[in-house]
Amino acid sequence: MKTILFAALAFSLIATTAYADGYGARLEGFDYPHPVQTFALHTQGQDLEMAYMDIQPEKPNGRTAVLLHGKNFCAATWDATIGALSAEGFRVIAIDQIGFCKSSKPAGYQFSLSQLADNTRALLTKLGVQRAVVMGHSMGGMLGMRFALAYPQMVDQLLLVNPIGLEDWQAKGVPYAAIDALYAGELKTTAQSIRDYQLKFYYNGVWKPEYDRWVDMQAGLYAGAGRERVAYNQAQTSDMIFTQPVVHEFGSITVPTVLFIGLNDRTAPGSPRAPDALRAQLGDYPALGKSAAAAIPQSTLVEFEGLGHSPQVEAPDVFHAALKKALAQVKQ
Repeated sequence: MKTILFAALAFSLIATTAYADGYGARLEGFDYPHPVQTFALHTQGQDLEMAYMDIQPEKPNGRTAVLLHGKNFCAATWDATIGALSAEGFRVIAIDQIGFCKSSKPAGYQFSLSQLADNTRALLTKLGVQRAVVMGHSMGGMLGMRFALAYPQMVDQLLLVNPIGLEDWQAKGVPYAAIDALYAGELKTTAQSIRDYQLKFYYNGVWKPEYDRWVDMQAGLYAGAGRERVAYNQAQTSDMIFTQPVVHEFGSITVPTVLFIGLNDRTAPGSPRAPDALRAQLGDYPALGKSAAAAIPQSTLVEFEGLGHSPQVEAPDVFHAALKKALAQVKQ
């Protein structure tokens, strides 16, 4: 306990100076591990840009992997996984979705998983990618499933890393929160609140110094110029996640799928609004992973004992060993 408290104090002191003026609304000043490019698209009457990294391997195997980030993450968070995939010969495309990270923060945008999937399709078409391994983490898992449902011809294999959306929170009785209320909550976001949430739900109460960079990345968005637009887009995407479940369509996923599940995960968007008795039942990933694997045809379940919501960050060597085995199951 003393170690955790000391780490928390040390982080607070570091975080205070790490982004004193915050990052901009497009993460200006925060370095990604590889060069960032932008894709211009006209969508919903607006000219927007999607940021992405396109990493070419030294020894290509002819395959492409597309990485989809979670709501509290960015393309940069895939840093270690990009390296592991590149070493296996994959071209890796890691995307920041519209409304997130280094991509545009639009006004008046109607966020939907289908819209984000279509934006992703447009980018991949522009890059000449006809088929790919699609890997999504957290919200990116929901998006990956929606992408596979809409464009199965483009997906060699669907890899889901502790995806959210394995249950329908609203159908289970979690109260709805209006976007205005969500926005007010987002404006209160701080480095400490981000860290506290991740410590509880992602890392089972054990913090490592390497996690600090990802907290700094997210917190800097909320602290800099344009923070109001950042917060509003985040509120909109929270609404998207809550009101657009994919769990009822699992049986229609036709592509080979692998579920990577950290068994300590208890992530359940909206759970703080739920009654105590219901809250205790939500985010049961040991059960959710098994039920999803049973519902998705051609699916394989990989479970990680002792790991939480982000196994690729928490234990990259363990995760990447399992990833390598999963990738070997499907060849182009």
